[in-house]
Amino acid sequence: VPGRGAPRGAPRGAAMPRGQNFHLKQNVRNAPMQPQPVQQAPQQGDPLTPAALAAASPEMQKNMIGERLYPLIHSSQPELAGKITGMLLEMDNGELLHLLESPDALKSKIHEAIQVLEAHNASQAE
Repeated sequence: VPGRGAPRGAPRGAAMPRGQNFHLKQNVRNAPMQPQPVQQAPQQGDPLTPAALAAASPEMQKNMIGERLYPLIHSSQPELAGKITGMLLEMDNGELLHLLESPDALKSKIHEAIQVLEAHNASQAE
């Protein structure tokens, strides 16, 4: 294959001189692959602790909270549970934790989300 073994930018057909070895410093070489720990959300029965949330990435935090919210929303709005959960997950995590702890606050937010969906559906029908 023409140009194989040639330095970058060298004319096609140029080859590396034989016997020339490159010695890279240790810090230039690729670091050995370290296995990355897989973050797993606590199971449904596990308490959602501040420490568990703090140890998780922001995406995983939303996932952990969403997994707790969905069944609560599904119990009152089974058809819209996924949509409402998604809407509520746009909120700040602190507010979401409050909703998990306060059934009345969650019920109010569910009602608010349904009103937003109904208003959206009405505007689409026009």
